[in-house]
Amino acid sequence: MKEMITLTDSPVAAESQTVDVALFDPPMCCPTGLCGPALDQTLLDVNEMILALQAQGIRVERYQMTSHPQQFINNDDIMRLVREQQMAALPITIVRGQVVKVGAYPTLDEIQVALNGSHLH
Repeated sequence: MKEMITLTDSPVAAESQTVDVALFDPPMCCPTGLCGPALDQTLLDVNEMILALQAQGIRVERYQMTSHPQQFINNDDIMRLVREQQMAALPITIVRGQVVKVGAYPTLDEIQVALNGSHLH
């Protein structure tokens, strides 16, 4: 009898399949970057975008190199981009397993387009 192996046997594979949108953030002072005396408007916009996506039932995860190194290491696309572009590659956005934006955060509209099957360039 042959033993069957499924992707769900791997916790990383299982998790990456259930995440709709993954944001690989540059190093920040806290998980959202919304800390310190001066708030960055871009990070406020990203936070609002994430809340809007989550309200639609979209699973969004954010990863930082310092607090989630395995998420970076286990993703070949992320590691290739970071090796090629260093920190300039971050943030990197992945929608359903495909890199859709590198070096800047996407807008809510860009994420919606990618979720609907059209990929950004």
